[in-house]
Amino acid sequence: MAGSSAAVVAGLTAAALATVGVLAYQASANVPAGLGRPRTEGVATPTVTKAPRDKKHPTALPAGSGSGRRVVYSVDDDRVWLVTGDGKVERTFQVSPGSVDPLPGVYTVTSRSNAAVGTDGTPVEHVVRFATAKGVTIGFSAAVSGSAPELDPSRRTGGIRESREDGKVMWHFATIGERVVVIR
Repeated sequence: MAGSSAAVVAGLTAAALATVGVLAYQASANVPAGLGRPRTEGVATPTVTKAPRDKKHPTALPAGSGSGRRVVYSVDDDRVWLVTGDGKVERTFQVSPGSVDPLPGVYTVTSRSNAAVGTDGTPVEHVVRFATAKGVTIGFSAAVSGSAPELDPSRRTGGIRESREDGKVMWHFATIGERVVVIR
């Protein structure tokens, strides 16, 4: 009796695993375009056009930067917008990027640290990490000294520096799971 029960359990387990495998394949084959994580190193990416800008209001939130609550980061303009759920800009500010930029796409905040040492060796606070590119972790942070990063082209750094005041606001706005939309 014990042998036949084990065979039945093994058969049911195999059938369940096969069903899950089929369902997983069907789900992955039907993912809407743009829903997955952005492609990263070693993978060809499509040409990304720059999000349209309001020429009369250069600090205005660019069109095509998503909807709902989110952080928008323009790698071309070195600017961040903190956008509320109703689409209003709560705050916008300039940043100083590291030497490695994230690819355009939609990310989520994956980790945070109140205090750390940046990839350039500078003590930083209010670290909000959201991406990895070329093996470098990308995130927003504020130098404790208030200084901007000194970029050394021979070092790969992913810290996007903001002022201490902006860093504090970002820290309260961008909690784990918050969307970060990276645009050109």
